[in-house]
Amino acid sequence: MAVHRTKSSQRASPDVERLVADAISLAASGSHIEDQFWEERLNVRLMRLLKSQNQNVIDASLDQTFRINTLAFEVLADCAETLAESLVMEHEGQNWDVLLLALPIVAHTRYQIPSGVLPVNVIESTAAALQSSITASDTRLAIVPWLYSIDQMPHSHCQTRLLTEALATAAITSSEVKLELRDMSETIAVLADPRFIIAAVAAPSGMPLFRWQAEVPTRQERGVSLIGWQNAMQEPIAALLPGCEFELLLPEAYFTNCRLADKQVRPLSIRAAANFLESTLGVMPAGLSCVVGAFGEDQADEYRISFSLKGSAEVVYGVIWPLYDRESVANDALNDLSDDESPMKRIADALRNAGVEDVFRHAMLFDPELCDDCGAPLFPDRSGDAVHAELPDDAPTQQPLFH
Repeated sequence: MAVHRTKSSQRASPDVERLVADAISLAASGSHIEDQFWEERLNVRLMRLLKSQNQNVIDASLDQTFRINTLAFEVLADCAETLAESLVMEHEGQNWDVLLLALPIVAHTRYQIPSGVLPVNVIESTAAALQSSITASDTRLAIVPWLYSIDQMPHSHCQTRLLTEALATAAITSSEVKLELRDMSETIAVLADPRFIIAAVAAPSGMPLFRWQAEVPTRQERGVSLIGWQNAMQEPIAALLPGCEFELLLPEAYFTNCRLADKQVRPLSIRAAANFLESTLGVMPAGLSCVVGAFGEDQADEYRISFSLKGSAEVVYGVIWPLYDRESVANDALNDLSDDESPMKRIADALRNAGVEDVFRHAMLFDPELCDDCGAPLFPDRSGDAVHAELPDDAPTQQPLFH
């Protein structure tokens, strides 16, 4: 999905150096006409890499710009995402603008969140709701007949571009979506997770894609579109996700909505963890203690949150709070609560909202260790060790864990 940070070990190639240099030049540009020059240079280089499926160069360039120039990183990331999730396609003498959409469903449960094949009636309901609440008139749609979990989504710009091209053809020609869905990876069982319906919307070039782009009287503000979308899809999604509580987010561009859904699910993961421990161990949230630590090789890539019973050092449960490309934390501010936008402040607020009062915050950066035996992430205890999270031996085991 290309929303997580990459850890490319590739040495800087000439292609990487040119991409980085152009991104830095665009970030420093002081005029629109110069912006256009550098954007064209970047787009040509990136398009060549996307067509050749050379994701390694793109990842290495993003890594390098993230380290040396955050504004250039934003520029390069935006250009790569734009080319991966949108295109112009010619059909029968008409150019069409196409955008890949992510339709997020942020869900949590005490059981399991379904994924897999979308029933025909849900696909039909989705198309009708998009046309009535989201997309502009004269647009065409293609919907993938699959309810995606995050681990089943395209995980690179190159993969996303291939998906965009396939859906663009299906939307513009009103033909069947041709994708191989039989070999999807298994969904990891977690109690709070986003699910996605993926679609493409196409409009004649220069015409609006969304209702909020249209002119009066057909123009409709985003908030009104969201309410219409939620009302129309409430019943079909409730039938699709039995035993789940969920929130429908506004259908929007693929990468933006993937990040938004991932961020929305993080506090839900903490609430679902507290609910799970209450139902499994009979312990109210006020009877829990939490330890929070930042994990990463050179900088914080995620926070890991350990749950223990008050008065016990044993970690019984763990939740991961990932950081994404556009989030960064200085190594000397890993446990800072003074900034309302800091990850630690958001985690502390989410724990407090879930009813957990005893929270210990580490100031150190932990190595992102995994269990040698099962590959599960290790979680920090109060003494500063990274340990395995294990429920007591007498706890029910039929429900899934987060890690």
